[in-house]
Amino acid sequence: MNFVFPQKILFRHCDPAGMVFYPRYFELINDCVEAFFEQKLGLPYDKLHEQNAIPTVEITTQFKAPSRLGDEIAITLANTRIGRSSMDLSFVATCGDETRFEARSTLVFVNSEGRSTGWPETVLKALN
Repeated sequence: MNFVFPQKILFRHCDPAGMVFYPRYFELINDCVEAFFEQKLGLPYDKLHEQNAIPTVEITTQFKAPSRLGDEIAITLANTRIGRSSMDLSFVATCGDETRFEARSTLVFVNSEGRSTGWPETVLKALN
C-alpha cells in the first residue's frame, strides 16, 4: 500500500540559505506517518495517543538533493513489513523527477505503559 503526502517547502523548513534544514525532513516524515494513519488506516494520532503510542525506534535516511523554499515535494510512504507490534516503512521524497531523500523506519505499537502490544485488528485489515 502506497500513500503519497504532498508538501510545499515553507520558510519554517529552511535554513538561512533557503534549503531544508535536514532535521526538518524528520518532521515531514512524521507528518506523513500521521496522515497515513489517519487517512488510510482510520487511526488519527490524537485518538490513538489517548491510550497508546507509535514511537519510531529506528530510522535511516539518505539525502539525495536539497529542497528549497517553495519546492513542492511528494513523500511516498510504503508499508514494507507488518509484525505483531512493529511495522517497517519506506519513504521516497521527490520533486518532479528528482529524488530528494529516501528513508526507512520501524515503528512499534505500545500501550500506555510503553510496552509493545499487538496492532489493532482495524490496522491489520487496512494493511492487508
